[in-house]
Amino acid sequence: MAAKNAMNKPLTYKSAGHDLDRSDAIIARLKERLPHIGGFGGTFPFPIGRWESPVLVSGTDGVGTKVLVAIQSKKHDTLGIDLVAMVVNDLVVLGAKPLFFLDYIAAGELKPDVIDGLVGGVMAGCEQAGCQLLGGETAEMHGLYEKGHYDLAGFGVGVVERRKMIDGRSIKPRDVVIGLASSGLHSNGYTLARAVFDRAKITPGRRVKELGTTAAEALLTPTRIYVPVIMDLVKRYVIKGMANITGGGLPGNLNRVLPSNCDAEIDTASWDRPAIFSFMQERGPVAEAEMFRTFNMGIGYTLVTNEREAGRVLKRAEKLGCPAWRVGKIIKGTGNVRLA
Repeated sequence: MAAKNAMNKPLTYKSAGHDLDRSDAIIARLKERLPHIGGFGGTFPFPIGRWESPVLVSGTDGVGTKVLVAIQSKKHDTLGIDLVAMVVNDLVVLGAKPLFFLDYIAAGELKPDVIDGLVGGVMAGCEQAGCQLLGGETAEMHGLYEKGHYDLAGFGVGVVERRKMIDGRSIKPRDVVIGLASSGLHSNGYTLARAVFDRAKITPGRRVKELGTTAAEALLTPTRIYVPVIMDLVKRYVIKGMANITGGGLPGNLNRVLPSNCDAEIDTASWDRPAIFSFMQERGPVAEAEMFRTFNMGIGYTLVTNEREAGRVLKRAEKLGCPAWRVGKIIKGTGNVRLA
C-alpha cells in the first residue's frame, strides 16, 4: 500500500530534479553583481551620431573541453575570461570595437559557487575588452549533463566604420607578418592536450618542473584578450589584415585573410614559444606538424602591415605590454600559409 501511495504522490519540478528555489537564489545573487539583468532582453543605447556608416559585427563561441580541466581542477573563475576572449578576439579582426556581450551557462545542477566563478570571469573579460555585459542565461538541465558538469557559450556584437573595415584585400607581396604572443594554449586543442597529460599520468594538481607551475595552472591560463592592443594599433598604423589564431593554428587561420594570389611564409623559429608547447610535443610525443595544426604555438594573433610600418607596430605592441615578433612575410602564392 505504501508503494502505491508513493506512486500517486503528486510530482513537482523539484522531485523531478530541478530545484526552482535554488535557481532563484542564484539569480538573486547575480542581480547583486549585475543590477541591470533580469529582463527579457538586454538593451544597449547605440550612439547613432558617432559613425558615418556603421557595420555591426557579431560572433559566438565557447571554450571547448577546457571546461573539463576546470571541472577536474575545481577552478572555475578563469573560464569566463576565455569565453569573452574567444568572441571579442574574432570581432576585432575586422577592426570592430566590441560593444556588448551575453553568456549562456548550462549545467545538470546549478552550483552557486561555480556560477559565481564563471560569471565573475565573464565580467573580468568584458572589462578587459571594454564592452558591456548585458546579461545572459543560466539553465539547469537535469539528466543532460553528468553530475558536476556544465558548459558555457557566449555571444558578442561590435561595430566598425564601413570604410575602416580590415579585410585583407590590400595585402600584397613584401608585406610583413607580425605575431602577437599568446598566453599559452588559449582555448583550443584541449582534447589533444588532455590526452598528453593523461598519457603522462600528470594530474591537475601536480607541479610540473618543466612548466614551473601545476598542470592545472598551465592548462587554465586565461586566453589573452587582444582588443586594447589592436584598437590602439589600427588607429595609428596601416594594418592590412589580421587573424585570431584559434583551432587550426597558424596554417588554418592566417590563410583566411590572405588574397588568392598571396602566401604567408612563416619563420617558426622567430618567436619564443611558451614551455607548455615543447613539453607537450616531447611528452606526447606529438609531431611538429600536428602541433602547428592544433595549437597557436605561442602566436595568438597576427597582423599584416607594410615594411615601413612594421618596426613601429612592433615597438608599440611591446609598449602596450604585448610581446610581438616579426614572424614572416607575404610572397606570391595561392592563399596558403607556409611554415619554414
